[in-house]
Amino acid sequence: MSLSNKLSITDVDLKGKRVLIRVDFNVPLDADKKVTNPQRIAGAVPTIKYAIDHGAKAVILMSHLGRPDGKVSAKYSLKPVLPELEKLLGKSVEMAPDCVGPEVEAIVNKASGGQVILLENLRFHAEEEGSSKDADGKKVKADKAKVEEFRKGLTALGDIYISKFSDGPLLQGIANYATR
Repeated sequence: MSLSNKLSITDVDLKGKRVLIRVDFNVPLDADKKVTNPQRIAGAVPTIKYAIDHGAKAVILMSHLGRPDGKVSAKYSLKPVLPELEKLLGKSVEMAPDCVGPEVEAIVNKASGGQVILLENLRFHAEEEGSSKDADGKKVKADKAKVEEFRKGLTALGDIYISKFSDGPLLQGIANYATR
């Protein structure tokens, strides 16, 4: 999909839709897991509010935090972002336990009334970046079939996809699925 084919959020009817937004919540945390600079979170708020104000059924946010190398790690959980996001939005946000899978799909599918859902760190899955590190610290390429499955899992969460982040390979894949 070329840049000339991409639409702005203002070009799309959001009413009753599940809006999947790729945000950049890779923010600094202190020793107590408090956000020390909320600028990136604040930068996403106008887009999130626009979706809510224009009738989105649900707003699903996906991001990464740090480099957990495809492994679940409390150190890199997006949970510490939640209080800051709720404060800036003036609204409660539901934290999903993962970013893909049946449990996440159930949470997203039952959402209504502009509910905001923050997915857990995309980079807990090696498929997000296309690689991870093994026990020896060596880079290991993700299986192509699993990358496709991961993309499809994310795509299933939204009717409309919006990127507030760079367009890396995963995001291009999601955009391609979302336009089919």
